[in-house]
Amino acid sequence: MNTLRNKVQLIGNLGNNPEIITLDSGKKLAKFSIATNESYKNSQGEKITDTQWHNVVAWNKTAEIIEKYLEKGNEVAIEGKLTSRSYETSEGEKRYITEVVCNELLMLGGK
Repeated sequence: MNTLRNKVQLIGNLGNNPEIITLDSGKKLAKFSIATNESYKNSQGEKITDTQWHNVVAWNKTAEIIEKYLEKGNEVAIEGKLTSRSYETSEGEKRYITEVVCNELLMLGGK
């Protein structure tokens, strides 16, 4: 039951090509965003699609797979955990970001 404390599962499409960063240590980091869509009908009966964007990061072997196989528009299922962090901009503003740290990836759709 401990694995349910911070678990995220999403299915969506990549909004851009993944950004791959190779650190000095040789570790790889992949950063990308995915869009999830939810549809509903409003009070007038019109279909409304609500799109949410999620920032995703992946490390090591998962990042290598992402680098090799994924590009903008691909549909993926990811599983991971939510993390939040803050940083300071060059202007001194404090910014906050929430990301999904991906530990499992499933490529959906085919070529």
